[in-house]
Amino acid sequence: MERALIIGNTGGIGSSVQARLHAQGIAVTGLSRSRDGLDVTDEASIETVFGRLDGSFDLIFVATGALEIGGVEPEKTLRAVTAQALADQFALNAAGPMLILKHALPLIARDRLAVFAALSARVGSIGDNRLGGWHSYRAAKSALNQLMHGAAIELARTHKQLCVACLHPGTVQTAFTEKYLGRHPSVTADHAAERLVDVLSRLTPQYTGGFYDYAMKEIPW
Repeated sequence: MERALIIGNTGGIGSSVQARLHAQGIAVTGLSRSRDGLDVTDEASIETVFGRLDGSFDLIFVATGALEIGGVEPEKTLRAVTAQALADQFALNAAGPMLILKHALPLIARDRLAVFAALSARVGSIGDNRLGGWHSYRAAKSALNQLMHGAAIELARTHKQLCVACLHPGTVQTAFTEKYLGRHPSVTADHAAERLVDVLSRLTPQYTGGFYDYAMKEIPW
C-alpha cells in the first residue's frame, strides 16, 4: 500500500488510523468537514472536494459518523423515535459513506489491490440485536451495511482487485462515545486504530461485501 485517503481524519478513530498508516510510510491524504469543508450529507460538497484530488488510492477509509445529531440522543424507547432523527441518522451514517464511494470511484486504483472500508457498528447487525433501542442509529448502520454490500457486488465486475467492507472498531474511547461507555469494555482510539489497520492490511477481494470486527471476525447481518 502506497497511498491512502482518510475521510473524517480529525475524529478520534480517523486521526489515529492516519497516524498508524503514516508511521508505516504510507502517504496519507486526510479530509474533514472542519478543515476541508467536506460535508458527507451534501453531495455537492463531496463532488467539489473530491474534484481537487488526483491520482489513485490503494485505501479509502471512511471514519465519519455520529451517535447524536442535532443534540438528539439514541432512543431508549419507541416513544422517542421521530422521522427527523431517522432521516438525519440515515443521511450521515448511511447515505454519506455511499455518496463518498460514488464519487471516489475515479480515485480507486484498478491496476492493483485496493480497499474501500467504512466504519459500521455491531449494533447495526439485525441478527445480533437482542437489546432493542437506539432505533435510528441501528437502522442507519444496517442500511450502511446493505449499501456497501450491494456496491461490492456491482464493483466486483468492474474493479476486480477491490475489496469493499464494513468494519466494527469495538467500543472506542472517543468524544463520540463518552456518554455511553458505562461499564462496557472499551479501548483507546490508538488501540482501535492498531487493530483496524491490521484488518485493513488483510482485506483482499475475497472478503468484499463483508462486515467484520476488529479481529477480522465476520458479523451477522
